[in-house]
Amino acid sequence: MFTGIVTAIGTVTSVARSGDTRLVIACPFDPAKIAIGASIACSGVCLTVVERGGSAGDAWFAVDVSDETISKTSPLQWQDGARVNLEPALKLGDELGGHIVTGHVDAVGRVAVRGERGGSIHLEIDAPKAIAPYIATKGSITVDGVSLTVNAVEDLADGSARFSLNIIPHTAEVTTLGALKEGDAVNLEIDVLARYLKRMQDIRAV
Repeated sequence: MFTGIVTAIGTVTSVARSGDTRLVIACPFDPAKIAIGASIACSGVCLTVVERGGSAGDAWFAVDVSDETISKTSPLQWQDGARVNLEPALKLGDELGGHIVTGHVDAVGRVAVRGERGGSIHLEIDAPKAIAPYIATKGSITVDGVSLTVNAVEDLADGSARFSLNIIPHTAEVTTLGALKEGDAVNLEIDVLARYLKRMQDIRAV
């Protein structure tokens, strides 16, 4: 379980494909505090640490990524040199500063518009039809692992939706969102309550 509050940006330093894909990610963590088997959200994808090393402030960890995960997430993060938002799993007693995030990506969206508004970055993201009904104005959504509040939602003719976000300078600086460009793919996770509503709607439709 996560909160969508990113604690560091990591960099993919190695991609090895043999069965599953193994990534090595450099990060500013203390390797002594990274447990083998621990969960770390990497741009919104919950992955399991299988190796770790380095020194405090200059650490690395390795994760195995299945083909299924790669097929359902943004291709940008599975490349050598990619920058990824990192968040270790929530511990009992930690502050819940964002919203409840599972680390299970629901869909891949695409940045349609990037602009500037009042010193912040204005983003408009196209979300596919499958999750469009579960994105609400003033509701929560996770974009590349970052907990954000939806400013507005526009329903499009094909059943998809375009929603807007405001990225304040601090968030732009400490996450990868500040570097997003029009056309970039992003991992989207709907709010956990919307996930259960979706399941109930699916059952009623059967």
